[in-house]
Amino acid sequence: MNWETVIGLEIHAQLSTKSKIFSGSATAYGAAPNAQANLVDLGYPGVLPVLNGEAVRMAVSFGLAVQAEIAPRSVFARKNYFYPDLPKGYQISQYELPVVGKGALDIVLEDGTRKRIGITRAHLEEDAGKSMHEGLAGASAIDLNRAGTPLVEIVSEPDMRSAKEAVAYMKKVHTLVRYLGICDGNMQEGSFRCDANVSVRPQGSDRFGTRAEIKNLNSFRFVEKAINYEVARQIELLEGGGKVVQETRLYDPDKGETRSMRSKEEANDYRYFPDPDLLPLEIDAAFLAAVRAALPELPDAKAARFVAHYGLSEYDAGVLTASRELAAYYEEVVQRLGGEPKLAANWVTGDLAAFLNRDSLEIGDSRVGAAQLAGLVGRIADQTISGKIAKDVFEAMWASGHDADAIIEGKGLRQITDSGAIERAIDEVMARNPGQLAEYRAGKDKLFGFFVGQAMKATQGKANPAQLNDLLKRKLAGP
Repeated sequence: MNWETVIGLEIHAQLSTKSKIFSGSATAYGAAPNAQANLVDLGYPGVLPVLNGEAVRMAVSFGLAVQAEIAPRSVFARKNYFYPDLPKGYQISQYELPVVGKGALDIVLEDGTRKRIGITRAHLEEDAGKSMHEGLAGASAIDLNRAGTPLVEIVSEPDMRSAKEAVAYMKKVHTLVRYLGICDGNMQEGSFRCDANVSVRPQGSDRFGTRAEIKNLNSFRFVEKAINYEVARQIELLEGGGKVVQETRLYDPDKGETRSMRSKEEANDYRYFPDPDLLPLEIDAAFLAAVRAALPELPDAKAARFVAHYGLSEYDAGVLTASRELAAYYEEVVQRLGGEPKLAANWVTGDLAAFLNRDSLEIGDSRVGAAQLAGLVGRIADQTISGKIAKDVFEAMWASGHDADAIIEGKGLRQITDSGAIERAIDEVMARNPGQLAEYRAGKDKLFGFFVGQAMKATQGKANPAQLNDLLKRKLAGP
């Protein structure tokens, strides 16, 4: 039987507010355990939550960015369950009336086609604390620094049909929340993570299969591996005559497999009810207009502008707009150059990206600034150096921090564009290799590469490649 995979993601993005969603406690990462938890976070009797207005603004900005419905009135609810890292015995979330309703995001598939992924809702909620078990000799410890940290949970429609589609969608959301400045997207610190709902059904069926939820996936690689494993597990189970059980599972990256955690709860297990300590959240037209006016240029719009204005391919524009910082770096290079957008794009997505990746650096930590790269690309454009020499210059710039001009002059790398000097070098090469010259003129065209190499060697790699090729063709052809 042929099977179809059905995937929906619940992405949890930690909002970049300075304080928690219902208290004044700090949200900075890395503090000593329980140093950032006050009486509200600890669930002491008599304390009252106060909604963080900045968290509301951030959630609404996300909703507007995905063309979603923004609820004029939304309600906070108590999601009741007992777990040691949840001191109140309930989590404040949104259930029936979320602040952000239906929206959508477009992703680009591997073959270049676009696919629209529906967004069911995005709601505000507080994070729980963290249970710690390692090195405690059979005991557990609780760190409540994360308790009350503001989250926006972004729930997709079950529109994805492969692990790669799920990763593409998650990356798109990751890019968007960083563009908006509402989440730092740091997956290692848990600021951006997802739960994947995975099921399979016979190809052509319109009924969903029983789904398993894989919790707390915090890397794109783990998302892909966990979904692929889970799909294979469910298919093997069904084809063996078994049944898929609705449950929550965890992914073990060391073993590369998912394992059962608990049976999947239904909504009624949580006994949701409106939180009596929080008034309904009401959003008026003036607030919406202010948030909309503050939105930055979004990734898709920026990529379309790069294609139209700079003449880039859709692929290059997509790579350059993958982060707001990278796009700004590229535009600064082009503006300082006053042109050469394609050549600049090649260097930003090529050598610069390779060096950043090699040294595990973000674009903001680049050892070659936008102004410096513009200086290097400018020397290629005005034929001061060749593209090949430019790679050596870039490497020296990365290592030393010096500008391109200083390195070019210091190492004597200026390109030879004097036709007379190039001709003299060609004449010397031809004189030293009479046998190869005779073979070339007898029809052995492949020897042209030999003469190019020898002429470049004679000029220490400094000859202008285009000039050298043109002059060499004429010289080799004979008088």
